[in-house]
Amino acid sequence: MQPREEALRAELLASEAVVPTSGLGRLWQTGRSALGIGSVLARAQRGDAVDPEAVRAIVQRLGGLKGVAMKMGQMLGYIDQGVPEELRGMFSLLQTAAPGTDFDGVAAVLREALGERADALIAGLERAPVAVASIGQVHRGRLPDGTAVAVKVRHPGVEEALTADFRTANIGKVFAAALGAASITGMLEEARTAFLEECDFPLEARRQQHFATLFADDPQIEIPAVEPAWSADRVLVTRWTPGRSLAEFLAGAPDQGQRDAVGAALFRFWMRTLYRDGLFHGDPHPGNFAIHPDRRVIVYDFGCVRSFEPALRRGFAALAAATRDDDPAAIVAAISALGGRAPRDARSRAHLRELLRSFFGPLLHPGARRIAGDEGLGARNLMRDKRAIIGLQLPARLLFLFRLRFGLYAVLSRLQAEVDWAGLESQWAREA
Repeated sequence: MQPREEALRAELLASEAVVPTSGLGRLWQTGRSALGIGSVLARAQRGDAVDPEAVRAIVQRLGGLKGVAMKMGQMLGYIDQGVPEELRGMFSLLQTAAPGTDFDGVAAVLREALGERADALIAGLERAPVAVASIGQVHRGRLPDGTAVAVKVRHPGVEEALTADFRTANIGKVFAAALGAASITGMLEEARTAFLEECDFPLEARRQQHFATLFADDPQIEIPAVEPAWSADRVLVTRWTPGRSLAEFLAGAPDQGQRDAVGAALFRFWMRTLYRDGLFHGDPHPGNFAIHPDRRVIVYDFGCVRSFEPALRRGFAALAAATRDDDPAAIVAAISALGGRAPRDARSRAHLRELLRSFFGPLLHPGARRIAGDEGLGARNLMRDKRAIIGLQLPARLLFLFRLRFGLYAVLSRLQAEVDWAGLESQWAREA
């Protein structure tokens, strides 16, 4: 992390802010932020100098808003490889740092949620948060029996803020711009559902416990245990399970074997569960995992998890196989099985082929290889073509999955891991 980024991260975590919930106020501030981002990116792409103070102000504003605005900044920090590295570094801070809720506010949430038990938890809580995200913040704590825990507390007003964001007509354009995708009602509704579910901490606790069961026998993936007796509607308490961030891991000059082990574990966690269990952890950004010195990957934050019924899962596997085999008829059949409509004209079918071959890129190159920095670039560009995407009429969950998978590619490209991605994914697709 650059000195400027370290200073801004410290400043963000040390600051406090109340989440604004007024629909008009949020719309104005979100729109202002979007215009600022557009201006900064345009200058950077022209090769003009970018004012660091302007970027710093945008990051602070997005962090203070939480909700969709902060999500937009998080995505710019790790998905879009078209954003210059120095700007991505600043936006990536929003994955774990933003102005937080003051400690009195945190204590009030704990007392409302836990009643008489809260005082025992508050007594062992560190006042400064270790991370502040778009939905809540995490404090290190200690239970009365001495167990070290991570205490996640929902920001007061954040659910109302998200509701206000999605109630605003123009937020669809802002969110679509962040995703680089067409503004599609179904996709926007899928995003709304996913974001509001992140406010449901009991649901997150159940998901985290389920993933822990799925990976209980995996020696390279660890899911922190939930402490149900200390969790509630707006509070989630898990075992304290620290590790190095991706940036810290890379700064330690890992050898190729270490990079490969971490990359394979990340790919297995995010993609095998899709094929095997119909589950996809919807936030593969670097703020949601850490790396233990023994190369185990620790995965956090199960607020955004999308599920896929068996028929959709099998259809996705069939689409992967058809794309790998470059079989136009099988692609059309798979799209239909997924509930979509394959285009009939030659130009649109060529667009579809490019989209799929970009999305399933690792499947097309057998043998160990690195994920390129521009992996999926063709698909990302095509997803900006509103007419092409609407013409496919794919389920919104599948489009949401497409966009998030590019985030996983971005992480793997930074790792420079050399793994037989095609062999792994082909195996899981056949099993599905």
